[in-house]
Amino acid sequence: MTWKQVIDPFGNITLSVLVASIPVLFIFWALIIQKMKGYQASLIATGIAMLLATLVYGMPVKLALLSAAHGALYGLFPICWLVVMAVFLFNITVKSGQFEIIKHFMGSITADRRLQALLIAFSFGSFLEGTAGFGAPVAITAAMLVGLGFNPLYASGICLIANTAPVAFGSIGIPITVASQVSGIPELPISQMVGRTLPILSVMLPFYLVSIIAGVTKAREIWPAVLVSGISFAFLQYVSSNFLGPALPDVIAGLGSIICLMTFLRFWKPKTIWRFANEPAATSHAPISYTGGQTIRAWSPFIVLTMLIIAWGIQPIKEVLNATGMLQFEFLGLHNAILGSDGNPIPKLFKFNYLSAAGTAILIAALIAIPLVGLPYRQGVNVFRATLSQLKFPILTVAAVLAFAYVVNDSGITLTLANVLAHTGFLFPFFAPILGWLGVFITGSDTSANALFSKLQYATAQSIGVDPVVTVAANVSGGVVGKMISPQSIAVAAAAGDLVGKESQLFRFTVKHSFSMLIFICFLTLAQAYVLKWLIPVYELLDAKKVTALPDASRGYTYLLLLAVILIALAVLIRSVARKTKQTPAPVH
Repeated sequence: MTWKQVIDPFGNITLSVLVASIPVLFIFWALIIQKMKGYQASLIATGIAMLLATLVYGMPVKLALLSAAHGALYGLFPICWLVVMAVFLFNITVKSGQFEIIKHFMGSITADRRLQALLIAFSFGSFLEGTAGFGAPVAITAAMLVGLGFNPLYASGICLIANTAPVAFGSIGIPITVASQVSGIPELPISQMVGRTLPILSVMLPFYLVSIIAGVTKAREIWPAVLVSGISFAFLQYVSSNFLGPALPDVIAGLGSIICLMTFLRFWKPKTIWRFANEPAATSHAPISYTGGQTIRAWSPFIVLTMLIIAWGIQPIKEVLNATGMLQFEFLGLHNAILGSDGNPIPKLFKFNYLSAAGTAILIAALIAIPLVGLPYRQGVNVFRATLSQLKFPILTVAAVLAFAYVVNDSGITLTLANVLAHTGFLFPFFAPILGWLGVFITGSDTSANALFSKLQYATAQSIGVDPVVTVAANVSGGVVGKMISPQSIAVAAAAGDLVGKESQLFRFTVKHSFSMLIFICFLTLAQAYVLKWLIPVYELLDAKKVTALPDASRGYTYLLLLAVILIALAVLIRSVARKTKQTPAPVH
């Protein structure tokens, strides 16, 4: 049985768009007006989408159900797999008492909440986005900020907003790689075009984040640190994206801004230490002094995590892990059963890459960290059980959100919304980022949004005489500001930030910032298309006939062996330091 997608079910594009927008508008209404819990809004939105798909778009009920099941399965793996492992790793550090030392360490750098947010949410989050992506940065940084004593709403909200700057280059540049494959434009010019848009946002984002936390007046008090953070990040993001390609901008800019800000804070301190209103004032000196060995031991879970995440992003290692541990199968009853609007069947495959998934790297980091932080594995199992109980509703929410995304994509509802934007003629460059924003809002992934709309962006730009790299890059850049309000991202941040059941608060916190940043990128793209043409890189289209040689698998095994040796040496060193440590904090329960 096959069924062809319909873009204009009513034969009237205006009416079709109004009906197609109902599920999306419902999510806004449910979370902003009705203040529904995340899983309730997601489940109802999925039900509405299935009704429209079957009754209006004529999608067979069986295909609609299978599409929802496919999405829910993808929500469980790899998305929920990653979130559970990230929170599990964090909970281990808390249960062992080591997070108290991390808090002390952060306080020794600065007790100021504004500066801590820049270091963790902005810089460290960007580094994690570049290596892992898919929700890991928000999950880990939000949990860390809450553990440090941040207001949970602000911790989760600013981590979502801070995650805008690096999303385009996340997971070693996968979003741009996909945009290149779909559009036929080489990776480097797309990377260059995005790298000439987002640094403008990146340089302003630290001040924007601090203003959200403490207000504009308090943000001005630390303007030297804000400038160091923003300018160092934006400069490194621009240079790496324009001269190295899309794989490393987040890693380089994230680490570079951390180093620059920490170095700067050795010579400059704010006149006043700012904390949240309901917090006790920061003390000028700590009552407990921790040794360097204790500090390294406390940070060891995140040190191991960083090493593994970097390794998992190296292509030869990824190839070996996929070849050794990946199950790929056709989704029965759904594979090639839906014909796209172009008449070609849409493949529906499920890739269970249980070794190369970022969640697996975090699990291995957690298993290595358990003895390093002084916990027996039996207690580690108990922490894992408690983590699953803690995340039961976020898991349901993410599964429902992905079911919704797959139904609206497979039924053609998303294409209906995209089609009307593609017919805006001269003004299309202004609306091009909105397509990316819409794709990320629905799917939760800039990669998925680029897979959905990059070809449409390319074809429409050609038809109106605009360089396609402008609109394809706009799809990538517009998508990054949709990430902070995607129901999937909201669910992840709520889970990590102890806001389960309060997703509507988090959505209302971020939505206005998403719209304001989107409008900024829309005007910038319009200017790039017609006024700032000198920003557009020169390039040649990809030759589809060229075949890239497969990577040498032996390199991947060599890297894995080297990684194992380094991790063993690190574990032995940390354990030896731990044995010499006389002062060990009591576990925090």
